[in-house]
Amino acid sequence: MSRADAPSPPGTAHRTPPVELSVVIPAYNEERRLGPTLDAVARHLDAGGSHWRTWEILVADDGSTDATRELVTVRRDPRVRLVIGSGTGNRGKGHALRHGVAASRGRQVLVMDADLATPVEELERLEKALADGHAAAIGSRAVPGATLGARQHRIRELLGTAGNLLIRRTTLRGTRDTQCGFKLFDGERARTAFAASRLNGWAIDVEVLRHFQRVGWPVAEVPVHWSHQPGSKVRPADYLRFLRDLVRLRTPTPRPADVVAVLLFLAMAASLYSGRLLDPAHRYLTDSLQDQNQWEWFFAVTADNVAHLRNPLFTDLQGFPDGVNLMANTTMLGLSVPLTPVTLLLGPAVTLSLVMTLGLAATAAAWYRLIVKRLVGQRAAAFAGAALAAFAPPMISHANAHPNFVVLFMIPAIIDRALRLATGERVTRNAVVLGLMAAYQFFLGEEPLLLAAMGMALFAVAYGAARPDVARQAVRPLLNGLAVAAAVCLPLVLYPLAWQFSGPQSYTGIDHGTAPGVANSVRALLSFAERSLIAGDAHRAGALSLNPTEQNAFYGWPLVLLAFAITVGLWRRPAVKALACTAAAAAVLSLGPRIPLPLTGTTVPGPWAVLSGLPLFESVVESRVALVCAPPLGMLLALAIDRLAQARRLGTQYAGLLAVCLALLPLVPAPLRSEPRAEVPAFFTDGAWRTYARGDETLVPVPLAEPEDAEALHWQTAAGLGFRMPGGYFNGPYGDGDRTGVYGVPLRFTASLLRDVRYTGVVPVIDARARAETREDLAHWRAGALVLAPQPHADRLRETVDKLVGRPGRRVAGVWVWDLHEGS
Repeated sequence: MSRADAPSPPGTAHRTPPVELSVVIPAYNEERRLGPTLDAVARHLDAGGSHWRTWEILVADDGSTDATRELVTVRRDPRVRLVIGSGTGNRGKGHALRHGVAASRGRQVLVMDADLATPVEELERLEKALADGHAAAIGSRAVPGATLGARQHRIRELLGTAGNLLIRRTTLRGTRDTQCGFKLFDGERARTAFAASRLNGWAIDVEVLRHFQRVGWPVAEVPVHWSHQPGSKVRPADYLRFLRDLVRLRTPTPRPADVVAVLLFLAMAASLYSGRLLDPAHRYLTDSLQDQNQWEWFFAVTADNVAHLRNPLFTDLQGFPDGVNLMANTTMLGLSVPLTPVTLLLGPAVTLSLVMTLGLAATAAAWYRLIVKRLVGQRAAAFAGAALAAFAPPMISHANAHPNFVVLFMIPAIIDRALRLATGERVTRNAVVLGLMAAYQFFLGEEPLLLAAMGMALFAVAYGAARPDVARQAVRPLLNGLAVAAAVCLPLVLYPLAWQFSGPQSYTGIDHGTAPGVANSVRALLSFAERSLIAGDAHRAGALSLNPTEQNAFYGWPLVLLAFAITVGLWRRPAVKALACTAAAAAVLSLGPRIPLPLTGTTVPGPWAVLSGLPLFESVVESRVALVCAPPLGMLLALAIDRLAQARRLGTQYAGLLAVCLALLPLVPAPLRSEPRAEVPAFFTDGAWRTYARGDETLVPVPLAEPEDAEALHWQTAAGLGFRMPGGYFNGPYGDGDRTGVYGVPLRFTASLLRDVRYTGVVPVIDARARAETREDLAHWRAGALVLAPQPHADRLRETVDKLVGRPGRRVAGVWVWDLHEGS
């Protein structure tokens, strides 16, 4: 009759009387070593001087295919039992131990290996540690007093040492040897920890000890004698599996609610881009103006530079002959470089679509994680707060074509790491990580990093005023940590920064002027966004902003009222005070250097006037500072919903949730508008252009690409970036010694003339002087040909170029071409 225990759920002990000690031995094909081990353990526990009156040995079999199970079942001692885990086959040491410990009944549980590398007589040392008040005592080969008999192969020793160092640095601080197979646990705590485990491999020891450490159960590391035994079941591939399991340990298991939240964020992002998501190469976001063309070009040129091992910080593919300082433009090297294979295989339109959709969802998930970790544990509240932070109206506006302001998943992580510094928790380590995070965000977007730093500074000042005692304790570790973070970050970004501000085609700053929308107005902050599903007003939003991609406020008066009510109702909480002050201060800063007083027609100086002339701030569009309001408003919303969930009266909950819904409903965005994309002329897609651009010659679009019409960038991308061209859509210096930044390039005579014809449809008088100026411009551009694609006023443009060149163009593959090699 077999004495094997049937599979039972981990954590489910048998309903039989407890024993003083349970010995759990995991076994897989141990027919040669298990018998002597069982004999030695039983003899020791039954010895005359032993104080163990009741004990059991459980052999946790892990799918053995030899006689291991029979060795246990044929023994006549009922105290030796076989435990067979669920499932079939060899699942791993962790799987076996989980079921073995679950079946144990001991007040103490000894987990030991089948090879008896540590003699069972060492149990007395572990007992003493438990008697001293520890919850577990683990045998160790790495603490003073440990002795070694036969040693492992040198390579295995080195791998073991490296593994233990990695474990101490990343997973289990303070424990020098986790893998010695001889550990004594308090029984109930062992059953709890093993039941909570999820690893099936060798890293089960690390996982269980980490559980003890995290719940505060003391663990003693005890020196023991250890001798290597032949027949080890550890194979080379197990070291890689062990590393994989360490990564899994560092990755928390998400709750079902967390998974649902992330999937909802992804669905929300996909819904927003539904008009373009399924066919990104042939759909164009209507309200992106020319930014979609520009961003696809940025991804394409970065991939091209990387593939050809060229400098990713510069190109002369547009703006020829001076070129473009890519570091001085928002090329998002932190994503465009690693996504090079995607761009080369699927095209920049697909890359941009993936970045915008997944990046927006990832940003929402990052805010969700921060809110759950730092603010509220209620998942629904955290979801609502994160959704507002990531999908607020100004974020939806930038979602049209500004991935650098949408893909912000690093910002919540940076905030969390800065908060760790403020608590004094592992300052050096957290500071190093913060420095690396800041460096990576630098390559995702410098302006969002600057705005995030402003927001964190505002929050720190406000929270310090609310809790001066906490501020005093946080100042030193925070400042020390920031110094270390700067020391880590600056070497990584110093060369790109030098290139950005001193390299070719660098500029000093961009003056955005005083046009409506450069700074916000109070009306803009209280109005509804153009893309609001139920309250959108394109005319009003357009009058209060620069363009559809720069509607940087538009939170709506219901949300402002709700935020005010939350602030008043929860004012006693320091976090509420700091969040409310941060949002209010950012809103005031976004009003610009001169704040118009409503209904008076007068203006007063605003706090932005102090910052506007400073380096870095001089190029910021001040209305964008209102983007800082979104996360604090989201966090206030999360706190309010969490408080409502705790309300005792059902009526209070319903009334509060109704107010929240009424405030948020106008913010729900409609999908972004999209339209079919204009066909690229066959001249570019079929390679006909190659005949006309020889060597370093350029093709000159008629008229030249500019910020108002950058379709030529799309043609260049469709041609595989095979030719250069003058003009373009990028940020660069004005020229002629003036390093003031401008959008596009200063227009030479020919470019200005053709631009005028594009918009007026009037052919100017072309005289000898005009033709001479054109020849000079074409020589400056090293033009091989001028190319006119179908467009409004195409006939007038063709007539103009005919007169400038002195001969008619030819129709080639859907475009008009003036070959400058003919008669030149």
